[in-house]
Parts: sequence; structure tokens; C-alpha cells
Amino acid sequence: MINSKSFIFAVVILISSFSVSAQNVKWTEKKATDWYAKLPWMAGANYTPAYAINQLEFWQSATFDPAVIDKEFSWAEGIGLKTLRVYLHDLAWKQDAAGFKKNINTFLALAEKHKIKPLLVFFDDCWNASGTVGVQPAPKPGVHNSGWLRSPLQAVHDDPNQWGYLKAYVQDILKTFGNDKRILLWDLYNEPGNSGYGSKSMPLLKAVFSWAREINPSQPLSAGVWDDNLRELNVFQIANSDVITYHSYDKAPVHQKRINELKGSKRPLICTEYMARRNGSTFETILPMLKDQKIIAINWGLVDGKTNTKYAWDEPIKDGSEPKLWFHEIFRADGSPYKKEETDLIKSLTLKK
Repeated sequence: MINSKSFIFAVVILISSFSVSAQNVKWTEKKATDWYAKLPWMAGANYTPAYAINQLEFWQSATFDPAVIDKEFSWAEGIGLKTLRVYLHDLAWKQDAAGFKKNINTFLALAEKHKIKPLLVFFDDCWNASGTVGVQPAPKPGVHNSGWLRSPLQAVHDDPNQWGYLKAYVQDILKTFGNDKRILLWDLYNEPGNSGYGSKSMPLLKAVFSWAREINPSQPLSAGVWDDNLRELNVFQIANSDVITYHSYDKAPVHQKRINELKGSKRPLICTEYMARRNGSTFETILPMLKDQKIIAINWGLVDGKTNTKYAWDEPIKDGSEPKLWFHEIFRADGSPYKKEETDLIKSLTLKK
């Protein structure tokens, strides 16, 4: 959470150490502002199909399920969601690059059918450090994201000698989809420095920006700031992102402070994660605030499923019973809303003429 008044000052002082290369390739403020001005205001959600415990079960051809995705997209469209944030995984590409890209194309076709323009995430420092392709584990009852995988896994993250295939992966995907008008933007790295990595993630963060800039996709590049303790990473992310993405799971006043600070970048803002009911980050308090400021608002998540993110990060329920208050998610597995008053509010903001 960025809540320190010194943060933007730190950016101003330190940005010069990162901005030389960024000036050569990063979008200008005008280009970013003009791009954003052409977009309608959007609400959206972080999306993993209910059938998938993680990114591999989502995308691997053995489990990729367009019929389920089509159905769940219809629920998103029904409440006026116009974007979804979706995680890729390097191992899905390494296992079967052609099949992975075919599945991404199918996914994008379904998104277009439902008037949804997704943003795609390459790397992620969150949750499990190890895993493998193939059959994925069953969810642990009552445990938030028990099977989610970092991308790359820790053994690769920590060994630059293995990054050759990561570069090939990122650049192959960008060469294939880098001018695809069905994609909103590329989120290059989710929460760099999480899982105790801290600044150890800086080399990979720098690398993925460099690899992406070499391809120069027509969509903007970004990596969202999420923790004000990671000062070095935050400065680099802001200095190198075409548009500024960020996370906030805090109550409205604290969330607004983050917005006010990030406005110092003079670039469009997109909130790529919010909405944790227990924390006071709710649709009722946050979504109208973001719409008023034309900040694209992407909550976590869409539908209850194997990720178990209706359970709080730090409050497992070992018997797997339903929590008294869901942490995340909009819909139950059958497509009915968890709280009808929430979906009514969302529709009142997204479908209003």
C-alpha cells in the first residue's frame, strides 16, 4: 500500500536513475493520455475460470474449457464488465507454445463476443514457489489460492542462466498478439517483490520491460505498484510504465490517498486490484469513487471456483465451510450473485446511459 507522502518525492529524486532508457521507448505523456481518452470508463475483474486452480489448469489444452469461459463471460457481460485481467504462465508456453497461443486466441475471440477487452499478465511473484505442468493438485479446503503458481517458479526466478526461454516466451506472445486490438494492455509483472523476494525481483523486472520494448507492441505496457516498502521497485515501475497501474485493498480514504500520489506521474491510472470485503474495500465504497475519476476499476475476482479466493489470504477455514463474509468474488459457481445489491450497484454504474 502506498500511503507515504514521501513516495512521490522519492520518485522525483530517483527517477533519473531509471529514465534514460525509458525516455527512448516509453510512451510520451501525450500518447498515454490520448490513448486513455479514447476509452470508455470500464469496470472489470481479475478472472480465473472456476475450473482452474491456477494458470496452468486454466490454459493447458488438456483442461482449457472454452464452454465454461463463454458461460462465465456472459455473467460478466450481464453486469456491464468491459475488461478482465488474466494471468498467463511461462510453463504453459514452454510445454506447448502453439497450443497455448491457440487457446489465447480462442479466449480473445470469446472475450470479443462478450464485448470484453482483457489485459494479460506475464509474470507473478505470488503464492507457490514450485509446481509442474500436467495434472494440477486439488484445492486445499478453505485455503486462499492454495494451488496458485509464481511465474516463473522460484528456481527460474533466481537463476538468470535460465531466462533465455523467458525472453523467448514473452517475445513470442508479443509478436503474436502485440497488435491485437482485442487486448487492452500488457501487465508485465504482477506484484514484483512479493513472497519475500523484495529487490531480488529487480533484475527480472528490468529484463521483462526490455524484452517487451524490443517488440514494441501497439498496446501499452505497465507493471502495477502495490507495496510502498518496495521503494526501488516502485520507482522503476512508475518510470517505465506507459500507464500507471496499481493495487489497493484499503478503505476509500486510504485508496484515495494512493490515487492522489500517483497522479503525480501525469499518466492515466488503472486500478488492477481492489475489493476485499473484510478490509473495507467494497464495491459500494470504491467503485463509484473510481468511476467519478475515470479510473478503470478491476476487482478481485469474478466467480467462485478452485482458487478459493472467497476465503481471506490469512484466514483459512480448514473444514472448507463457507466464510461468513466472502473476501473476493462476485458470482457463485452457478452464476447467481453473492450479493444482489452488489451486482445491482455495478450495473447501475456500468450500464447507465
